[in-house]
Amino acid sequence: MEKETVIEATGSGERLDVLLASVSELTRSRIAGLIREGRCQVQGQTVQKPGQVIPEGVAVRLTVPPPKPITPQAQDLPLNILFEDDVMAVVDKPCGMVVHPAAGNEDGTLVNALLFHLNNLSSIGGSIRPGIVHRLDKETSGVLLIAKNDQAQLSLSEQLQNRTMEKHYLALVEGVVKDETGYIEAAIARSHSDYKKMAIDPQGRYAATEWRVLARGRQCSLLDVHILTGRTHQIRVHMRSIGHPVCGDPLYGSGKGVRVPRMMLHAFRIAFDHPVTGVRMQIEAPLPENFMTGLQRNGINWTQE
Repeated sequence: MEKETVIEATGSGERLDVLLASVSELTRSRIAGLIREGRCQVQGQTVQKPGQVIPEGVAVRLTVPPPKPITPQAQDLPLNILFEDDVMAVVDKPCGMVVHPAAGNEDGTLVNALLFHLNNLSSIGGSIRPGIVHRLDKETSGVLLIAKNDQAQLSLSEQLQNRTMEKHYLALVEGVVKDETGYIEAAIARSHSDYKKMAIDPQGRYAATEWRVLARGRQCSLLDVHILTGRTHQIRVHMRSIGHPVCGDPLYGSGKGVRVPRMMLHAFRIAFDHPVTGVRMQIEAPLPENFMTGLQRNGINWTQE
């Protein structure tokens, strides 16, 4: 059973919640809630005001309770299954859906839908991530592989690690990209200034991305992005690093110039060897309506073949 954790800090003339957020990976809103619950002490005295200013040198202590256990339940949620057989499935995850339950997203996830629609799921990911071979960000839509048994999961995971699985994304990025193709090789690690973000970091994990331009519009470009590695936020970080962040990206975008209804990143094609037959398979996810709308609003009439 997990134990509670303690976060300690020393005041520097700023708000209590801001101070604690700067020395932890908790969100400021989460910290404010814990303070209101009476879990924070300033110089040994309980305080319940997140906005209280803490003078320089004053000791602060926040007690964080262990996370509540999550047991995903089957939910009758819409699920577009692109392919299914006895050992695996390929689904089309919609934009806005979280892949698996976590604090703040206990239900309404892809896992909840999988438990309802599929009879069997691999157990390697545990009860929180049954069948999940790889993930997509909440605001990214598209193809996702699901394993129905452990043998299939091991085979598909090995292909990911050995980079024999091929994943292509459609990305509408800010700015008119001049070159027709490009290659980005830059290591990625957790940002030191904002734990929600990833950043280019020579000490991070190796990451490589290649891209080609499919179409150009008003102040934006549509790219076919092929990731050679699978780092967290890889496309979003790499495209920002060359001055062309993904349109509508709430973390890495500029928020200027291009109006879109969603983050314009869609996993549209995946190629892999079937975990049992070994036959090479290629599956595509159709473009969502809101993605098409984003393209059309910005003068791009590209259609998926």
